[in-house]
Amino acid sequence: MRYLPLTDTDRGEMLAKVGAASIDDLFVDVPEEARLRGPIEGLSMHMSEMAVERHMRALSKKNLAAADAPFFLGAGAYRHHVPATVDHVIQRGEFLTAYTPYQPEIAQGTLQMLFEFQSQVARLYGCAVANASMYDGSTACWEAVAMATRVTRRNRAVLSGALHPHYTEVVKTMAKFTGDTIADSLPSMEATPDNAGLIARIDDETACVVVQYPDILGRIPDLAEIAEAAHAKGALLIAVNTEPVALGAIKSPGELGADIVVGEGQSIGVGLQFGGPYLGLFAVRDPKHVRQMPGRLCGETVDAEGKRGFVLTLSTREQHIRREKATSNICTNSGLCALAFSVHMTLLGEKGLRQLAAENHRLACKAADRLAQVPGITVLNENFFNEFTLRLGRDARQVVRNLADKGVLAGVSLGRLYPDHQELGDALLVAVTETTSEEDIETLASALEGELA
Repeated sequence: MRYLPLTDTDRGEMLAKVGAASIDDLFVDVPEEARLRGPIEGLSMHMSEMAVERHMRALSKKNLAAADAPFFLGAGAYRHHVPATVDHVIQRGEFLTAYTPYQPEIAQGTLQMLFEFQSQVARLYGCAVANASMYDGSTACWEAVAMATRVTRRNRAVLSGALHPHYTEVVKTMAKFTGDTIADSLPSMEATPDNAGLIARIDDETACVVVQYPDILGRIPDLAEIAEAAHAKGALLIAVNTEPVALGAIKSPGELGADIVVGEGQSIGVGLQFGGPYLGLFAVRDPKHVRQMPGRLCGETVDAEGKRGFVLTLSTREQHIRREKATSNICTNSGLCALAFSVHMTLLGEKGLRQLAAENHRLACKAADRLAQVPGITVLNENFFNEFTLRLGRDARQVVRNLADKGVLAGVSLGRLYPDHQELGDALLVAVTETTSEEDIETLASALEGELA
């Protein structure tokens, strides 16, 4: 039985209240070509359970899974080995919920896990306080910008051209509703990040400067230099990290002067999963900013008997306080993904994370050296962790498509990320992790040699 509690009269009153003539008016912002105009093609209106399973299995075989081909995709989502222990723990009955419990008296284990998760993120980012996770890296990036405008009482954000364009678009979309000014640009296709150009864009009205570390081209910017310039103008530095494994090899953003550090936690404990769910990380370097943080924090306390306990605290979300007073209106806690992150990080430990980072970098250097030998290819980067940019001298999108047809997932073309900018069309972003074999590297090099000949 379908559950439809609203009558036509109810719907009519609701539409009138928001000024819409029909329900279709609520979807005007969805592009016409993205709207479903009828039943899904290939599925009849009535099928048996077994028939549906058979049909869905056939559809799934059209996918090329990351583990079934040489895989070099990155650009914010990375293939890493996730130990079987992670899945075992997160599927235990006492943990299997994707949401934060509100009843601390029956959820001490989950709250303790989140407390420890916060401690891990704060240590990883070089910050004083981290929250109990967010949706994903891109929305965490916007939340950081919104927080900076509250702290500085300014409304201009300067975005590095080398910030992931999807993160940039999320920030710009949200800023339409807040009136904040977003100053963005395109990435400079140089071997090293254009710190001087970014610093020149900071003025006395700037609330924050947003820098990706490592950036969208895989380069590692000098955060300390940018932090000094931002602070001189009274602005905050927001560092965005999409590959947390990198922080096992390079200095933490907080250590280099970043005021707010956000990022994507998917690399640790969370699989690629066709794009989600993922895990947003958020931390601040100075404890004085903690009350302006979005989301929720888990705190440690003692009960009436003096025993250690854990509670949700500083829950300044719109469902807890008046919407106009909330520090966030879009964030939540990705509890199950946070648990996966915490379990994997616990299994690694500091030494294991450093070893994992070293292996990623070793294989990436080996891949860059081999691909640089392919005629027609130039490696852009001077410095990188496990991701670097190639210039192919021809449309990288077509190269990626051709190699995918041959069973090689060669990387992410900048033409796909920046479809309106032809000058970036020959650039290919290649990611290498511990799951990449030396045979995979040779397969990619041979495939590119054949494609570019």
